[in-house]
Amino acid sequence: MSEPKVIAVLGATGAQGGGLVRAICADTSGQLKARAITRDAKSEKAKALAALGAEVVAANVDDVESLKGAFAGAYGAFCVTFFWEHFSPQKETAQAKGMAEAAKAAGVKHVVWSTLEDTRKFMKLDDPRMPTLHEIYKVPHFDSKGEADAFFSQAGVPTTCLQTSFYFENFIYFQMGPQKGPDGNVALMMPMGDKKLPGIAAEDIGRCAFGVFQRPELIGKTVGIAGDHPTGAEYAAEFSKLFGKQIPYFAVPFDVYRGLGFPGADDLGNMFQFKHDFQEQFVGARDLSFSRSLNPQLQSFAQWLEANGDRIPRP
Repeated sequence: MSEPKVIAVLGATGAQGGGLVRAICADTSGQLKARAITRDAKSEKAKALAALGAEVVAANVDDVESLKGAFAGAYGAFCVTFFWEHFSPQKETAQAKGMAEAAKAAGVKHVVWSTLEDTRKFMKLDDPRMPTLHEIYKVPHFDSKGEADAFFSQAGVPTTCLQTSFYFENFIYFQMGPQKGPDGNVALMMPMGDKKLPGIAAEDIGRCAFGVFQRPELIGKTVGIAGDHPTGAEYAAEFSKLFGKQIPYFAVPFDVYRGLGFPGADDLGNMFQFKHDFQEQFVGARDLSFSRSLNPQLQSFAQWLEANGDRIPRP
C-alpha cells in the first residue's frame, strides 16, 4: 500500500479547516493524512485533532517561513484566511500572498483556496448602489479574497478556488437568527428582499474540500458550494417549525443594516446587497448537485437546523 498523501490544513482548529481535518481522519481508505496547522499546537482543540489521528504542526499565517516548514513534504494544502479576527482586507491579502509563496516553495501539488467573489468585477467603485469602503472596496471581506486568487495562479501553484457560502452557524454565533424587534415581536431580520441566500454548514465546507482534493481535474478551476438556497421567508419558515410559533421574515433595508453600528455592519450590508443584486450569478455559481457530488453528507438548512436547533439563541 502506498504512503498516504499529506494534506496540510490551515485553520485546523477553526470551522472550515477543522471540518476538513475531521473528514480526512474519518476516511477509512487511508489515501490522505491530515496535517493540522495551528498557532497553538497545545490547545485543547489541537489535542482533539491529534486524538483523531492528525499530525499537529505549529505555524503562523503571518510568518511565511513557518508556513514553508509546515507545508514541506505535503501533497496538498488547504488555505483559508481569518478576516473577522482583524477586519483588515490588507492583512488578509498579505496572508494569502504568503500562503501562495509557501505552497510554491514547498512544491505543493494541489492547493484548495477558500475564497469568494471580487465584487468589483461586477460593479465599479463609483457604482452608486452601495457605498465604497476603505476607498478601494465594495465588500472588503469578499474583494480581498477574490483579489488574492491571482497570487496562487501567478505563483504557478496548482490551485482550486473554492467559493464558499453564508455559514448556517452565523445564526448561532453572530446573532443573525430571529430577534425581538422594537415592538417586542420576534422576527427574522435580514437584508435580502425576496432573494435566495445560499448557505452551508461550516463542517460541510471542509467535507467539500476533502472531495476537491480527490478530484485533480478541478485544479485550475473555480468552483462554488452551498448546502441550500433558501429565501429569507424560507429560513423564517424553518425557524417557525423549530420555535413552535410563527416567525415572520422582515427584509431590512440595506442602508438600515449598514447603519446598525456593530463592527463590520457596512461590509455585511454591502455583502447582502451584492448577493441580492447579483442573485443569478451568485446562486448560479453554487450548484447544489455539484456540491453534493463533492460531499454526499451535504446538509440542507432544514437538516442542519434539526441537528443544531438547540444551539440557536432564543430571543
